[in-house]
Amino acid sequence: MSPFMALPDSPDDADWADIAALAGPSGGATLTGLTVEPPDGWEVVTRGAVLQLVDDGIAAVPDEEALPLTQADVPEMLALTERTKPGPFLPRTIEMGTYLGIRRRGRLVAMAGERLRLPGWTEISGVCTDADWRGQGLGTRLVLAVAAGIRERGETPFLHVVASNMNAFRLYESLGFRLHRAATLVLTRPSAEAPIS
Repeated sequence: MSPFMALPDSPDDADWADIAALAGPSGGATLTGLTVEPPDGWEVVTRGAVLQLVDDGIAAVPDEEALPLTQADVPEMLALTERTKPGPFLPRTIEMGTYLGIRRRGRLVAMAGERLRLPGWTEISGVCTDADWRGQGLGTRLVLAVAAGIRERGETPFLHVVASNMNAFRLYESLGFRLHRAATLVLTRPSAEAPIS
C-alpha cells in the first residue's frame, strides 16, 4: 500500500534484515530521519529533502464537485498519478483513506486524498491535476475538501512537499498550512544477497 518504513535511530543488522523482509526481494523502502548510511548489500536509489506542513487555520470546506473515488476508479487514478508524479501511489493506496476527484468530460482530471495516519493526524496526499486542467484551482479545492473531512473527524490535516517545489510550498502556505519540519527521505533497496530475518 505504501513503501514508507521506519528504523530506530541506531539500527542494527537485525533491523536492516527486518526492513529487507518487509521490502521483499524486488522492493524498496522509503525511510525518513535516517541518520546512518545503509549497510553493505543495500543501494541508495535516491535521497531528497521534503517539507512537512501542518494545518494552521486553513479554510477547509467541502466541495460539491469533489466526488469520492472508489476501487473502480483505481485504473484512472494510477494513470493520473503516472502523468503527474505526485509521489508514491500504488494500486492499494486508496485503501488508506478517502480520495476525492474532479472529472471533466467524464475523465478524472484532479484528485487528492488521505494517506498516512497517526492518532489525531491525517496526511493529505496524492494531490495532482492533469496538465490540461491546471491553473483552475482544482487541486486547491480538493485539498480544502479533503481537509474538511479530516477536521470533521476531529483530526489535524498535514502534508508533505518536495523541498525544491517552492511553488507548491507557497501555495500550501497561502492556504493556511505552516512549516512544521524539514526531513530527508531515502529510497533504498536491498541487494539479493542482503540478509533477511
